[in-house]
Amino acid sequence: MKTKQLQQFFKATITALSIAAASSVSAQAADEIVAIVDNNVILRSDLAHSISEFKDRFANNNQNVPEQFIAQQALEQLILREAQLEQVKKYNVNTDERALNEAISNIAKQNGFASIADFQKKLDAQEPGSYESLRYQVAEDIAINNLRQQIVMSRIKISDQDINNFLKTPQGQAALGTQAHLIHIKVSGENAQKSAQQISEALKSNDVNNVKNQFTNATTKVSVNDLGYRNLTDIPNELAAQVSSLQVGQSSTPILVQGDYHILKLIDLKSGDQKALVPQYQTRHILIQPSEVVTPDNAKQMIDSIYNRLQAGEDFATLASTFSNDPGSARDGGSLGWVNLGVMVPEFEEKMKTTPVGKYTQPFQTQFGWHILEVTDTRQQDMTKEYQKNIARQILGERQFDSELDNWLREVRNNAYVDIKDPYLNSKLN
Repeated sequence: MKTKQLQQFFKATITALSIAAASSVSAQAADEIVAIVDNNVILRSDLAHSISEFKDRFANNNQNVPEQFIAQQALEQLILREAQLEQVKKYNVNTDERALNEAISNIAKQNGFASIADFQKKLDAQEPGSYESLRYQVAEDIAINNLRQQIVMSRIKISDQDINNFLKTPQGQAALGTQAHLIHIKVSGENAQKSAQQISEALKSNDVNNVKNQFTNATTKVSVNDLGYRNLTDIPNELAAQVSSLQVGQSSTPILVQGDYHILKLIDLKSGDQKALVPQYQTRHILIQPSEVVTPDNAKQMIDSIYNRLQAGEDFATLASTFSNDPGSARDGGSLGWVNLGVMVPEFEEKMKTTPVGKYTQPFQTQFGWHILEVTDTRQQDMTKEYQKNIARQILGERQFDSELDNWLREVRNNAYVDIKDPYLNSKLN
């Protein structure tokens, strides 16, 4: 869940002690409906509370905003929220209890409470049911955010070519910590443009210092500076953009910056020092699953029998091929190949990490049935290229996320059924 989005969702609920007062207003029997959104309603008290939040927000920013505009923004926000909640119901998006408790705990801490229990006690002392109202609101916020992630991420398309192109840009290289060894040549004077073009061509076959001596004269000044290894983020954007297209030994075309011409010669290029070394385990296993014809007790007896045969010296691969209920690995003597951490269920992974090479485990149970696992080898695999591509994909995804989210929110709003009952609000908002 993105931090920025969480801040946006919970900004109102951070000052959660105000919920009690709002709850008291919403409980009034005379409360009226100001708008219908799909199958939900917006009450006058909902709008009053939203208007109050908007006023506080503008006041904190020293903004003097007309009441009509505040009412418009407040109601529009409520309409969009209800429209999203309708989508939450449509797609059956649920809120994880652990995530909800964590969010409530963070709100409690930000309001100065050591525990959720103390927070609940304070809220309910001010107005009975306030804590439950807050919890319900935060659960809705999390569900909306989960839906946004699912819908928007499914709309973001990033191709391998997009990733490769990004990694060649200064931004992509900078994200990977790439460093370039550069020679910077600055040409100034009356004939700077012509000389710079000649220098750029001459650099293909001549030494940098020779070029400097050749083209420096009474009207043209040529300076040469060895920049050493520099992160691309340390180089002005106008120059860094040229570096990404150069091969080692090549020079850029002349770049005009503030009246002078600049040329960059790429001496060397090296990637960041960070390597992504991932532990991998070469494993094989035997799986016995309970089924309609194999009871849980029978499955346990079968795996114990296989274990005893292994201890008696029978071949693991033969037993796996004969008895394992995992058809994919059974065809290959139980082999799962090289396995990364985070792929298998926790019980399987824990056995995989703690079993010495060449040894097999006692029977153990997971949600899939009973296993015997053997680790045949381990290694540290260099996954740097995959890691770099994942970084690029994440950056490109974040770039697209906000625009795609705006597009989706407009679609949700436009497709929602909205009936504003208050004539004053209707005239201002429609």
